[in-house]
Order: sequence, then structure tokens, then C-alpha cells
Amino acid sequence: MIFFRLLSRLPINILYGISDVLSFLLLHVVRYRRKVVLENLRLSFPEKSPKDIQHIAKGFYRNMADLIVEVIKLPSLTPDYIKTHIQFPNIELLQDKIRGGQTIIGMSSHQGNWEWIPAALVLNDMPVDSIYKPLTNPFFEELVRHIRSSFGPVPTPMNLLPRQMVARKHIPRIIGLVSDQVPDVPEQAYWTDFLHRDTPFYPGSERLARSRQLPVYFFDIVRVRRSYYNVTFRLIAEPPYTDLPLGAIMERYRDLVETSICANPSDWLWSHKRWKHWRGKYEKVGAKLT
Repeated sequence: MIFFRLLSRLPINILYGISDVLSFLLLHVVRYRRKVVLENLRLSFPEKSPKDIQHIAKGFYRNMADLIVEVIKLPSLTPDYIKTHIQFPNIELLQDKIRGGQTIIGMSSHQGNWEWIPAALVLNDMPVDSIYKPLTNPFFEELVRHIRSSFGPVPTPMNLLPRQMVARKHIPRIIGLVSDQVPDVPEQAYWTDFLHRDTPFYPGSERLARSRQLPVYFFDIVRVRRSYYNVTFRLIAEPPYTDLPLGAIMERYRDLVETSICANPSDWLWSHKRWKHWRGKYEKVGAKLT
């Protein structure tokens, strides 16, 4: 932990120098999940040439290395730095709801730097419960919780979300979920077409929205340049949900994530083994969204 805290105190320009070296090592020396990255890209963009795929892959490794050093740097940043580097073009949309006493579900994806966003939201007077999948390694679990709690977000393991909903029900806030992860139980996932492949999604966001009658927004994260991001809030759905077909929230989220990825393909987490499950692998498949 001490090593990471010391590393965090290095100037951001030095950390970006480390990132340049790291991206080269990951791509050309370690070849970190290179087969996974290239296969994901080829299947997701069948219309692109091999040269285009290689170009996107190179950009991915560069941006992933930047993400690593930016996450390490987060606890040592100043509030002014974060508020300057993370811009919310339509911030009043959510601020007005929070000030009016409304809790919101915020669905993001592994696009750009999703780790800085909760801190930036809190610094703009919007409390955040940052929902995450716990790590199995105790050291890295403690490190990640320390980083993610910087500036006030409340990191909440997925299994403790129901308890958190009760404990903090009096606080208007954003419940933030990075919702494009691989579900732990694919049989109970919501399955839909995503980037040309049958893909399982966690159904919890839609289930939570319907049960608690909460509006749902997509956080569209765009990397402008190193350390600068724009986050646009896009409405997915809002209650009442009586006339909204089951699965519509997940389908709308899927569409928004696809659009974001296609606009900036290098910024998504292509090393993630997103398609390690397939529907035919399981006898019974189907999520209950009510």
C-alpha cells in the first residue's frame, strides 16, 4: 500500500511517461491478452481491415496504460484538478434531480476512465454509491476500496447493495454501476445481441429500477485527451414503468454502449473476456426483470 501511495504522489507527467513505457511492454513484450484483444476486435468490427484492427489495438494498450496510472494518481489529485479535467456538459440534468430528492441509477461502461467519475460527481454535489464486484485478493480489494473512496464516493460490493439501499434510503444520490461486466451466473443473465454476438448482461440494474421506481441514465464517457474527459448523461428510462416492456432498459443501455464504443473504439476494455460464455452452453437461460 505504501508503494502505491508514494507512486500516487509523482507528478502526472512523470506517470504518463511510465504509461508510455508500460503500454509498449504490454503490447510488444508481455503481449498482455493480445489474442483476446485482437479476436474481440475482429469479431466486433467485421467490416474493418486488419490494419484498422491493429491501429485500434495499439490505441487500446496506450489508453489502458493511461487508465492504470490515472487510477493510481486519483487519491493525490486536488478537487480543482478533477473538476477541471472531468466535464459534464449537461450536469444540471442530474443536479436538479438530486437537489429535488431523487435517487438515480447511473449505468456506465468500461469506456475511457470510469474510475475518476464518482469522485467528480461528488465534487459537483452529487453523492455516489459506487457498486463494484469485489476482488478475491485481500490486498488489492483494500487498495481498490481506498482509491474508489477518494473524495467521498461510497464503494459498495454488489452483494451488499440491498442492505445499502435501506441504510442510505434517506440520501438522494447516484447509484453507479459499470454494467457491461460478465455476469457471475450466466443462466440468470439478460441475453441480447451486442457487437454482433449473443452476450449476457447483469439484469440487476433494470430489476432495481423497476422495484424502486428509479430513473436510469447512461453515463457516456469520452476521452478528450490525456486526463481530460467529457461525461454526458443520456436518459435510458424513467418511471412509471408499467407500459415499458421487460428488457427495454437493458436494450437501451446496450444500444448506448455500442454507440459509444463505435465512436471511440480504442477506449473500451477489449482485454476483458466479455464473451467467455455463450447461450447454448446452458440448459436454462433467462433473467427475471420484475
